[in-house]
Amino acid sequence: MSCCAETPPSKRRDCPECGKSCLPVKMQTMFHQIQSPDNQRIVEDDYAYCPNQACPVGYFSASNLIPKLKLRAYQNGPQALLCHCFDVSQPGYQAAIQAGTHETIKAFVVQQTKVGNCACEIRNPSGRCCLADFTRLEKAMIPK
Repeated sequence: MSCCAETPPSKRRDCPECGKSCLPVKMQTMFHQIQSPDNQRIVEDDYAYCPNQACPVGYFSASNLIPKLKLRAYQNGPQALLCHCFDVSQPGYQAAIQAGTHETIKAFVVQQTKVGNCACEIRNPSGRCCLADFTRLEKAMIPK
C-alpha cells in the first residue's frame, strides 16, 4: 500500500489563504487535477494541497496559488467523493454506516489498495490514500 505512506509533520505548510496545515503534493497529481489549459502553465515548484473545502486555494507554493481543480465540485455537496479511485461518495458511505453495511465497501477499497489497483497519486486531489478518511468518517458517525 505505497499510497498510504505517512508524511512527516515537518513537511506540512500552512495555507496562505485559510491557515490550515497542508501536506505536500507531487507535480504528477497537479497535472491531472488542474483544468486545461491551466495545467500546461504549471511552474515546477514545491506545492501543497489545501483540503479545506471552504478555501478558494487548491494548491500553493511559496510563489504561486492555484485555485481551479477539476474535481473541486466533487469535494463537497451531494457528490462529495470519499474515495476517488473507486467512486465511493461520502454521502453513500454515510448511508452505508447508518445501514450497517459500510464494512463491505471499506474491505473492497482496502483489498484493491493492497493489490495496487488504486491510483490515489493522480485521482485524489490530495495525491494521498483515502483509507484514513474512511476511518475518520466512521469515528465521527459511530458512537462509542
